[in-house]
Amino acid sequence: MEIILKEDVQNLGYKDDIVKVKPGYARNYLIPKGMAIVATESARKVLAENLKQRAFKEDKIREEAEGQAKKLEGVTLTIKTKVSSAGKIYGSVNNIQIAEALMDQHKFEVYRKKIEVNHEAIKEVGSYTAKVTLYKDIKVEVPFDVKSDVEEEAAE
Repeated sequence: MEIILKEDVQNLGYKDDIVKVKPGYARNYLIPKGMAIVATESARKVLAENLKQRAFKEDKIREEAEGQAKKLEGVTLTIKTKVSSAGKIYGSVNNIQIAEALMDQHKFEVYRKKIEVNHEAIKEVGSYTAKVTLYKDIKVEVPFDVKSDVEEEAAE
């Protein structure tokens, strides 16, 4: 019996796959639990249309992400924070500060969970890089410098 999966099923297939299973498994488990539907001719046509629309939407999202990646490529950030006399940061710099710096300095909004800091915890002044994931496989490395906010005041 051929069925169309409505969600990922371990050891069977992924959402929207058409798979062949034993009739009892389909009728007694997959279909009642809402994990699959019978692969009738009309269900196949609906699936084909849904896949076509999803591909169109994904292409649009991918193009938008590629445009954002080009804008982000030349960007460098400066993050100012409180620093001890030994050069250690009070606390640490994380993806939240990087997201805020992107917004403040370059008017570029990125969700903080899409920013990955290459180092475990940034606790010292210096230069680092962060990886920003804009789409599934579109990632951009953004260099940033962590500086003391006191240096700026002393220079003025």
